[in-house]
Amino acid sequence: MCTTNAAPATCEIQYVRSIRRPSVVHARLRELRTQAGLTGREAARRLGWPPSKVSKLETGRQTPTGADLDAWAQTVGRPHVAPELKARLSRFETTYRTWKRQLAAGHRPRQEAGVVEIKRTRVLRGFEAGVIPGIFQTADYARNVLGRYAELRRTPRDVEAAVTARLRRQDFLYEPGRQVHALLWEGALRVRVCPRDVLAGQLDRLSGVLGLGSVSLGIVPFDADLSVAPGDGFWIYDDRLVITETWTAEMWLEDSDNLSLFTTIWDSLNEAAVYGRPAQLLIARAQAALSCG
Repeated sequence: MCTTNAAPATCEIQYVRSIRRPSVVHARLRELRTQAGLTGREAARRLGWPPSKVSKLETGRQTPTGADLDAWAQTVGRPHVAPELKARLSRFETTYRTWKRQLAAGHRPRQEAGVVEIKRTRVLRGFEAGVIPGIFQTADYARNVLGRYAELRRTPRDVEAAVTARLRRQDFLYEPGRQVHALLWEGALRVRVCPRDVLAGQLDRLSGVLGLGSVSLGIVPFDADLSVAPGDGFWIYDDRLVITETWTAEMWLEDSDNLSLFTTIWDSLNEAAVYGRPAQLLIARAQAALSCG
């Protein structure tokens, strides 16, 4: 586990290893090949694949298709294991959800999935380094963020429906017994993923959020002493689920190791965060920079 006294590089290495190690399906492919007495090159030759594909499938750098699994089972002489492999693949894809697959029908389905998940949650903890969290976003800010990601990923343009679904998450802020403990890197207050007037309105909204009894909002200043460098954003749903994302995929992590790791990262960043009046001053500083810049 990465402790708050560990060097940032150590924490980042452990984080990468925790989410990029081969899954059970990839490890099972290697196990089946070795049990069949085949080298990687021999398996590739029989399958009619380049050796690099065999290596990528076994190490988790490539996700197999159903047809790949059928061919693998035949090649290792155990066609009856194909259903088992496909079941393992299904569980893997539930955890590692590529944006290409998730956004095939647009952004609205993913936003609606977020609404369902948050309704199951009592305590939400999270960190964002580059954008204002969706649960605090104004409609205009959300429209710009989702619109730019739709353009980047060339997904169906359902931005208005996606914005409506995203804003439904904010009901969480006003329901009794719910709590949000959010952390922001100061840079998120200044990233201009929208026009200036939209960002100004978003910063006003964020100031108002500080007064909500259900919200604990901390901001990690640029000049804070950190034991963990800010990285990808993530959200912890009660003590049962972590959702984090990269440019290519979103990960839904439920195992105890990752829950413990992300909790430790959150606690470390929280130690460097400021709250209340100091947080309000950082927002005011960003507003002033926006007016002058």
